[in-house]
Amino acid sequence: MDEQARESLTHKRIAVAGVSRSGASAANVILIKLRDPGHDVFPVNPNATELEGMACYRDIPSIPGGVDGVVTVTTPQVTEEIVHQCAAKGVRRLWIHRAMGSSLSEKTVEMSRESGIEVGCPMMFQAPVDIGHRCMKWWFRLTGALPS
Repeated sequence: MDEQARESLTHKRIAVAGVSRSGASAANVILIKLRDPGHDVFPVNPNATELEGMACYRDIPSIPGGVDGVVTVTTPQVTEEIVHQCAAKGVRRLWIHRAMGSSLSEKTVEMSRESGIEVGCPMMFQAPVDIGHRCMKWWFRLTGALPS
């Protein structure tokens, strides 16, 4: 899993779904954390045209040139729709936010795998790794939720 996450972070074009107009969401933090080291990031929010000083897109298919991966910080129901969009656009990497109010559900993981989409969370590996993600990585390894 570590290698898969690190390999995923070598891709340049990453969409972040669930970026908030208020700027106060985990998706906004992830967007900035991925943008700062040089990824081409694309905020996705159907209710905005610009967020964090960047053009914002209503969905994955509307991003010109496509993306290599998608981070979703949305409800499980919205994440299910994003899985469909990723499958239709040939996106093979989906990173589902797993904290409180998680985007993760068994159904989204199953749908992703059936569509050939890799699921994971690269934020546990994107340097500098914050204390929250270090703790989650440790806990997921301890409990077996993070495959070796």
